[in-house]
Amino acid sequence: TSISAALGFAEADKLAGRDNYTVAVIGDGAYTGGMVHEALNNCSSDLRLIIILTENEMSISKNTGRFAKHIAKIRSSKSYLNTKRRTIKAVGKIPLVGDMVHAALRDTKKAIKNIIYETNYFEELGLYYLGPADGNDIELTERLVREAKAKGESVIIHLKTQKGRGYSPAEETPTKFHNIPRCGAVAGETFHSRFGSALVSEAEADTSICAITAAMGYGTGLSEFAAKFPSRYFDVGIAEEHAVTFSAGLAAAGMKPCFAVYSTFLQRAYDNLLHDAALQGLPIKLFIDRSGLSHADGATHHGIFDVSFLSSIPNVNIYAPATYGSFRAIMKKVLASDTIDAVRYPACGERDEIVREFYPDGNYDGEIGIRANYSDPSEVDAVVITSGNIAAEAIKAKEALATVGFRCGIILVEAIRPYEACAEAIFPLLSPDAPIVFLEEGIYDGGAGMVLRDRIEEIPGGRRLIAKAGYKILAIKNSFAAPESHCDLYEYCGISAGDVVRAIKELSQK
Repeated sequence: TSISAALGFAEADKLAGRDNYTVAVIGDGAYTGGMVHEALNNCSSDLRLIIILTENEMSISKNTGRFAKHIAKIRSSKSYLNTKRRTIKAVGKIPLVGDMVHAALRDTKKAIKNIIYETNYFEELGLYYLGPADGNDIELTERLVREAKAKGESVIIHLKTQKGRGYSPAEETPTKFHNIPRCGAVAGETFHSRFGSALVSEAEADTSICAITAAMGYGTGLSEFAAKFPSRYFDVGIAEEHAVTFSAGLAAAGMKPCFAVYSTFLQRAYDNLLHDAALQGLPIKLFIDRSGLSHADGATHHGIFDVSFLSSIPNVNIYAPATYGSFRAIMKKVLASDTIDAVRYPACGERDEIVREFYPDGNYDGEIGIRANYSDPSEVDAVVITSGNIAAEAIKAKEALATVGFRCGIILVEAIRPYEACAEAIFPLLSPDAPIVFLEEGIYDGGAGMVLRDRIEEIPGGRRLIAKAGYKILAIKNSFAAPESHCDLYEYCGISAGDVVRAIKELSQK
């Protein structure tokens, strides 16, 4: 996004008559994204815009694609800048015809260079190109920036850098050091590691299964799949829009595309999901990693919008496994279906509390739908309906309420959508004498709580039951969940165990 934003700044300065310089710094991995090229295509040469491209051959996974390979081939000599500057200065002094000679020399040089080397992508767009140069050489980099400023026009500075430079473990294995775990953190299994191994197992038996990633092969657990089935593994670069439409094409031609993507990055492909997959009924499979709040990376990585925007697209099924066993069962189900399916799961692994409460018989991979820690509505004084990781907060609330003799039942939803089927499964477990709290780690408007409440009310007797029992939806309201200082995000968003307890007490007193 940096070049588009920088272009806006530069054009605004030009219109206002300001002499500011605008500098955009962007990695080569981002050049696989279409928005970069849209911005470059819109970039005029008469702006004080400096675009610094840092090429380290890594985005998060190693860069792939024809453009990344093309950038790596662009070369020029170290004496290029001085020679070019001296030539322009000398030619410019020729009376009357200096400008014409300069233009002729420029065009001739360009033609010869294109024959000997290859067309320079940036110069073809009318941008002044400097580099490539050693981006870890501070003095050289400063010299290039001064040169770019002196030009007074749109300039590309191409730097070669080393990811992880100065720290040998990161230099040797840059993919693993894209981020650093907290001190003392113990590595263990995660949903994405389980997803990766399960998909390999399924792909061994079904040759139509393909894996798609948008430069996140390692982060989404697809490294093993890539090694075992390279012809069925597609890393499309940082291009989620393309990934979804590409998956739709694969599905239309009889393959089973499995697109593994972080929740926050799936937002980029909303239009493609709507028109290229759902409208045409093409059964792509979305494995949505890092769903829910991102306690480490903040607002840019919060996976809190996917349920809401997927719920607005017709015929998309949504699943939220709470355990590895249910995740495996859901995987088998969606890979055998001819529908568009979205499976959302958090970064961390399953929680023991969830397992104990909802799978007392140890049958984690039974029928997919809803799980409840009670069987008769008369057994409980209130009900919490929830899904995914946030169910742990419901359990804490239930335990807190139990200390004052209040019985709280919890319904864990594994198959969120179709909402009609979910509501029908939940309805027999509700009582007009037990208030209901919908708890979710997602946005309020259009979220699962809001839609489920509506679907329950549409069931005969449902509206009367909801009205008598009373309800409250605890979700993230009108917020990107970006506090100014470190805090408990569940409390900040009003979806903590304490919020559940307060909501139930308030409803019970009405």
